[in-house]
Amino acid sequence: MNVVEWSTRVAETELKSVLPRRWAHTQGVARRAAEIKKTVGRDADLLIASATLHDVGYAPRLVVTGFHPLDGARFLRDEHIADERLVRLVANHSFALMEAEERGLQHELATEFPLLEDPLVVDALVYCDMTTTPGGGRTTAQERVAEIVGRYGADSVVGRFIRRAAPEIFSSVERIKAALAAQPR
Repeated sequence: MNVVEWSTRVAETELKSVLPRRWAHTQGVARRAAEIKKTVGRDADLLIASATLHDVGYAPRLVVTGFHPLDGARFLRDEHIADERLVRLVANHSFALMEAEERGLQHELATEFPLLEDPLVVDALVYCDMTTTPGGGRTTAQERVAEIVGRYGADSVVGRFIRRAAPEIFSSVERIKAALAAQPR
């Protein structure tokens, strides 16, 4: 079984029945990754797998810290001995280090799962996550950030983080849009 098939099985097992809306979002993010996989070349499967697993840490049985990127990455590392690059992408997806700071978990996240050195794959995962609605549909990054602030509240940990991260999110999305526009048709 390849990494894309494996990641789908793991995410489906952990999310589908207990968090169907999160599962719908996950499927939408994975579809986006499959659509843009050419932007990352040889890392296409890595992008799709990380998109599929990026929110696995929300699964109730995996919650330890309550911070889904860290809980998901630890689960993938410890229970599945997953590829290090994949685990680091899940741990750091969509500027998670900024949210970790809000939660007092920055040192843990940065120490256990250092940022990936390949900014293109990181940007591509941000693009996929931040242009997909909670129900798995398409949206703009601006609408997605507004939706997150509205859902969690501007003064919540997530609300504060996402507002701080918004300029970085928008920049990542624009870089991927530029890469997509530059691809031969």
